[in-house]
Amino acid sequence: MKRILMMVLRNILMVPYGWIRLCYRAAHVDKYSEENMYEFLTWIDLRANRGGNVHIDVHGIENLPEKDGFIFFPNHQGLYDVLAVIEACPRPFSVVAKKEVGEIPFLKQVFACMRAFLIDREDVRQAMQVIVDVAKEVKKGRNYLIFAEGTRSKNGNQVGSFKGGSFKSAAKAQCPIVPVALIDSFKPFDTNTIKPVTVQVHFMEPLLYEEYKDMKTTEIAALVQKRIQEKIDKNSR
Repeated sequence: MKRILMMVLRNILMVPYGWIRLCYRAAHVDKYSEENMYEFLTWIDLRANRGGNVHIDVHGIENLPEKDGFIFFPNHQGLYDVLAVIEACPRPFSVVAKKEVGEIPFLKQVFACMRAFLIDREDVRQAMQVIVDVAKEVKKGRNYLIFAEGTRSKNGNQVGSFKGGSFKSAAKAQCPIVPVALIDSFKPFDTNTIKPVTVQVHFMEPLLYEEYKDMKTTEIAALVQKRIQEKIDKNSR
C-alpha cells in the first residue's frame, strides 16, 4: 500500500524506535496501565497520520458518556478504521475483532497493547465466551469497539447489514451503545492513492440501556445501522 509506505518513509527516523517500543509493550502489557498504553498508541497514530497525509475530522466528542463502561459501534469500511477512532477518541478503549485481522503485522501489536478480544468465527463456543468476557469487562468500566457488520463494507460510505449478535455484549452489560459514523475511512488503506484525505469520525448520541432494554438485538442493530447511515448521508461529500 502506497500510503503505508509513505507513513514509514516520512517517519523513518522514528520507525525503528517506535516499532521496538510497540513490540515490547505488546509482549509486556501487564507492565502498563490502560491510560499509559493508550497514550503511547495515540502518539504512534498521530505520527503515522501526519506522515500519510491523513486528517481526522472529529465531531460529537460531547456525546461520549460521562462514565466509562460503554461500547462503540461504528460502520466498518477498512483496515484503517480503528486507527481513525484512536486519534479521534480521548478515552481509552479496546476492540473486538476477527482473528484474521489480529495476524496482520502492526495491527497485531496494536491489538495486543489494547488487550483486544479476537473472535474465531468458526468456533461458536469461543465467540460466545468473548461476548460474556466483553460484558464483564464493560461492567468493570472498560470501553470497547465492535464492528457490527462483521466484515468490511465494499461499498465505501454505504453501510452494510448490522448483525444482531454483535449487540449481545452491550445487552448483557446493560451499557450505553455509542454509534460511530465513519466517512471515507476506506480511503487511506483501501485505495491506491497517496493524495491527502480527510476521514470524518462522528460520535453520535448514545443509546442508553433504558431505551433498548425491551428491544431484540436485531432491532437494536437495525436502529443503530439506520442512524449511522443517516449521519453519513448527511455529511458525506
